[in-house]
Amino acid sequence: MRKALFGLVLATCAAAQPAPAVRAEVGKAYPELEALYQELHRHPELSFKEARTAARMAELLAGAGFQVGRAGGGVVGVLRNGGGPTVLLRTELDALPVQELSGVPWASEAPGVMHACGHDVHMASWLGAARALAARRDLWRGTVLMVAQPAEEIGEGAQAMLKDGLLTRFPRPDFAVAVHVTADLPAGSVGYASGWAMASVDSVNITLYGRGGHGAKPDQTVDPVVLAARTVLALQTAVSREKDPREPAVLTVGSIHGGTKHNIIPDEVRLQITLRSFDPKVQAGLIAAIRRIARGEAIASGAPREPLVEVDGDTLPAVWNDPALCDRLGAALGRALGPDKVARLKPDMVSEDFGAFGTAAGIPSVLLRLGAADPGRLQAAQAAGTPLPSLHSPRFVPALEPTLRTGALTLALAALEVLGKP
Repeated sequence: MRKALFGLVLATCAAAQPAPAVRAEVGKAYPELEALYQELHRHPELSFKEARTAARMAELLAGAGFQVGRAGGGVVGVLRNGGGPTVLLRTELDALPVQELSGVPWASEAPGVMHACGHDVHMASWLGAARALAARRDLWRGTVLMVAQPAEEIGEGAQAMLKDGLLTRFPRPDFAVAVHVTADLPAGSVGYASGWAMASVDSVNITLYGRGGHGAKPDQTVDPVVLAARTVLALQTAVSREKDPREPAVLTVGSIHGGTKHNIIPDEVRLQITLRSFDPKVQAGLIAAIRRIARGEAIASGAPREPLVEVDGDTLPAVWNDPALCDRLGAALGRALGPDKVARLKPDMVSEDFGAFGTAAGIPSVLLRLGAADPGRLQAAQAAGTPLPSLHSPRFVPALEPTLRTGALTLALAALEVLGKP
């Protein structure tokens, strides 16, 4: 009787403290996770061309005991374990059109393509979490939905999966969680912004029309290069003078294309703009301002026709981290990793289509930032005021072991926090 009671106490303690059990599972799997990371890094694929990567994720999920399906070019794994909530854990499949310059032995073998945004880290961490959850079904009840989405880098993969029935053909999640690496936090730590976490984004193209001619006779032309210069400067007032200064927004003209030779005034100039904010009303107001300012500057210049202003595709929604879920996950991760390893962050103006699962689909969700920088190098860089290679850099390299281990542990523990208890 006493032995049975003692065993019950031990089982209860183990169920109440899942972190050691999950940490042990991640440790057992770690050599395979590192090998997988290096394999994925060597063979990156661009958005909506991730056939090899998707097949590999499907194969590994099936091997871990998940029922595997497909949606919108992505992979979906389902693991049911009795009644309880459903949690979605997301990773991304695609890489960037970047020529790698990192010099690591496992560098990309695909010319001009690199996992410069850490999606290879995400996939390996995601698989580690899937294996840990499958191995320790005694710790939870409910359903785990593993989602590997394509085309995050062009902001279309999440919507493609939703349009192809992700939330109707598979169990609808009660919660959604993802991680994303950052070079601004030390490896072994995680961070999160409660509420708005990442901005929405629109890409805007403007074609400004002039009347070309000889560069020595500008009086016989309408110079669209000068018109473009005036337009770029005027557009900055849309942010500085036309919106509530308490509402963040960024308007960046990323490219100007026009002309062919020193002494030729061209007929047209094209501008490409990225526009970011959190509030949809702010975003809509800024797009209206871009249209009005471009038209006004063209009229002031005597342009022969109105400019063409095109918003390229759908707005990528902002990422909203559910505050209540942030509190739960932050507390759980603080207990497991240590309170000094969990940071509260400010919102970031970069963008992510994870918002399609949360903001757009109405699912409480959190996107956690996963520290990927070597702690010593990060400290030295901060002291010197010289940042380490960031995401999208051809020289970005994560501090591998602590980053992968922490990523897998973080995703698994986040799932266990919201799943039902045995």
